[in-house]
Amino acid sequence: MAVTFADIEAARERLEGIINPTPIISDGRMADELGVSSYLKAECLQRGGSFKVRGAYNKISRLSDEEKSRGVIAASAGNHAQGVALAARLNRIKSTIVLPEFAPLTKIIATKSYGAEVILKGASFDEAVAYSRELQAEFGYTYVHAFEDEKVIAGQGTIGLEIAADRPDTTLLVVPIGGGGIISGIAIAAKAILKDLRVVGVQAENVSAVKRSLAAGKPVEITDQQPTIADGIAIKRPGELTIPIISQLVDDVVEVTEEEIARGIFHCVQNTRLVVEGAGAAGVAALLAKKIDVRPTDTVCAVLCGGNIDANLLARILEQVLVRQGRYVIMKVLVLDRPGMLASVLNRVAETGANVIEVYHQRAIWLAPLGRVGIEMVLEVRDEQHTRDVQAHLKAAGFQVEREGQGEWE
Repeated sequence: MAVTFADIEAARERLEGIINPTPIISDGRMADELGVSSYLKAECLQRGGSFKVRGAYNKISRLSDEEKSRGVIAASAGNHAQGVALAARLNRIKSTIVLPEFAPLTKIIATKSYGAEVILKGASFDEAVAYSRELQAEFGYTYVHAFEDEKVIAGQGTIGLEIAADRPDTTLLVVPIGGGGIISGIAIAAKAILKDLRVVGVQAENVSAVKRSLAAGKPVEITDQQPTIADGIAIKRPGELTIPIISQLVDDVVEVTEEEIARGIFHCVQNTRLVVEGAGAAGVAALLAKKIDVRPTDTVCAVLCGGNIDANLLARILEQVLVRQGRYVIMKVLVLDRPGMLASVLNRVAETGANVIEVYHQRAIWLAPLGRVGIEMVLEVRDEQHTRDVQAHLKAAGFQVEREGQGEWE
């Protein structure tokens, strides 16, 4: 293979004192759902917010003085940008990063904070790559590819060494796949040490080129991609270096939907107190959605490869999952248009233990009868039974109640 176990061991020595050996955290809630011991490798806590600094530093630190003097350039969906910018700063050289025009604002700001020159170009990662190659040719920069590079893959493989050392009982390792760099490096390292290990890759269903590439026996570029909240793995064409490694060492590749990714993000925040981006939560998403064959004797470890998610997107995802889980509900109450009626309704809600998130008065929009007013409430509840209890309590107080989605006044 293009990358050897010895290459990864050498990368580990080079990265000592540079990266954070990230913790492996027990996930009790997922263990309950799967029925097996479950752990999370928290690369979301890595310097730069993702695993990317491992490969970027291993590459940049080995450049010749002449290559360093020209500066480095990279294209990225966001995380590689921060890894390269940080690694370049640590090596005291100039970095230029091309990001897609719609890259998350959080990643743009963070990349600039490491001293990189940031250029926004293209609607996708692949278009950003094309423009970065033009700049490389024009200005002579040294290129640092996100996954099509032996030293980058070797750097990412140090995660596999850490997992094998910290959780040698791991039998199922779940890793997100974009271009294939992280799963290639991890599979080489971990399978060299853990002989009974299965490695499963996870892609976003909306941008899933790996299965088609494996079937074709070579990297295939997809043209039917859709938007995904897992922007870190939204790669239309995997690598020439990585596909052969994945074909040889990865036992299965599965795909997850946007809703499943959102649930994975929610799970990490709610149950492990870890902020994880869409790409980082892909492995958890696949496990929770039962997309992966988990055996009764397995010890599972999912790699949370990044935590660089925009705060506004995170808030929207959490709210959407709460709605889907029945934790947020909308209730409409029709009351007499008199002073004190709003307080009366809210007091009745408070008696049930539900939490009021938002309240709106509606008149013309609802076409409420003259002399009456509509009160629309977004409530946080415990579960479906709690929702029914709130509705019954309001009806018992004499209010007309409609729950969003039911469509009839009661």
